[in-house]
Amino acid sequence: MPGPAGFPGGAATTSYDLVVRSRRAVTPEGERAVAVAVRDGRIAALHEYAAPLKAAEDIDLRDIALLPGLVDTHVHVNEPGRAHWEGFATATRAAAAGGVTTIVDMPLNSIPPTVDVEALDAKLRAAAGRCHVDVGFWGGAVPGNVKDLRPLHDRGVHGFKCFLSPSGVDEFPHLDLAQARRALEEIAAFGGLMVVHAEDPALLGDPAGPTYREFLESRPGAAERSAVEQVIRLARETGARAHVLHVSSADCLEPLEAARAEGVRVTAETCPHYLTLAAEHVPEGDTSYKCCPPIRSAANRDLLWDGLARGVLSCVVSDHSPSTADLKVPDFAAAWGGVASLQLGLAAVWTEASRRGHGLDAVARWMSANPAALAGIPGKGGIRPGGDADLVAFDPDADHPVDARRLHHRNPVTPYHGRTLKGAVLTTWLRGRPAGGEPHGTFLFGER
Repeated sequence: MPGPAGFPGGAATTSYDLVVRSRRAVTPEGERAVAVAVRDGRIAALHEYAAPLKAAEDIDLRDIALLPGLVDTHVHVNEPGRAHWEGFATATRAAAAGGVTTIVDMPLNSIPPTVDVEALDAKLRAAAGRCHVDVGFWGGAVPGNVKDLRPLHDRGVHGFKCFLSPSGVDEFPHLDLAQARRALEEIAAFGGLMVVHAEDPALLGDPAGPTYREFLESRPGAAERSAVEQVIRLARETGARAHVLHVSSADCLEPLEAARAEGVRVTAETCPHYLTLAAEHVPEGDTSYKCCPPIRSAANRDLLWDGLARGVLSCVVSDHSPSTADLKVPDFAAAWGGVASLQLGLAAVWTEASRRGHGLDAVARWMSANPAALAGIPGKGGIRPGGDADLVAFDPDADHPVDARRLHHRNPVTPYHGRTLKGAVLTTWLRGRPAGGEPHGTFLFGER
């Protein structure tokens, strides 16, 4: 006999490995009361919440929300070469604690950077057997490595990262516009993706002093907008698919929206720190807030939320870029730039999103479904039959006091220390098994 609309019948005769029930399961159709049935690491079926089911383990979350595992496509793991900054074991444990079941690792700040197949192999050796979540990899586009892009693509990287301004590390130089065009022409030829750190070096300067105001003035929103306009022009002219990373300035929204309306293949993301923090509240000397591009004003933050709600910005990802504490000297001109927030992104975004009237379905779209689609990762990004059983039990009403000493990042320096966020991750399942204990993450490679 068929079951009620949207649910299979004959449930009690089928045996599952795991059933997770929630009255607030966030599915592609919105929040629903369902029982998620798991077999062999995949979601076998969605049943009515109270359906009698046979399972080795049956967990009833009641009114605790059930989210799809988050997909964070912007994570700097830094291993090999700078594993004292961060490594696969610590980064992926932090990810699991924050409800992230898939990360895509950036090609820098590891040594060697992932700019050829040999460097990718070094990365795979460093990560093997140490990952608590599933891991994919970006390749890098740097001067002189156009010949390496297709081999990396064929090996399964999800796309290519480039900088239009200096990256901050000598081993990963930026592309000028002619070099960027050549790389995009090559990437377009095999149907790949370029992800771009977009700041125009001609509009950047050195900070005039150690204060946050002077650092912010050295990296104006105009530098982001100019570079975004250049990316749009190059994508239009080459036909390549491009994605703008970590948009911090609302000045970028107008050209991005116009490009989307025109049909140019350009998308964009932003990050939790741009959506939750504000320049007016950065404590002087607290360089845990320093990142490039920088955290801007509260008014700018409001406009980013509007751009996210309208779909101009499609993804919210961490840009987790940690370093050792000694590099975060109390001088915004000299300190290493990067915010560590991999474990805290969901709670940080939910704190602000709920205050602004957005639901968990929107957060799941921005932090799971859309990043999975961006990187082309099938089976991730939603609670649906046939997908990986990547699930997160999330209490959206719990207070979440942040103590940096309790984070799993190798160097737990974070601007969220001492804040109370809203929402707590209770359990993360990776392919139907609790994540964060024995590593059982796998490598993800793009389909070719």
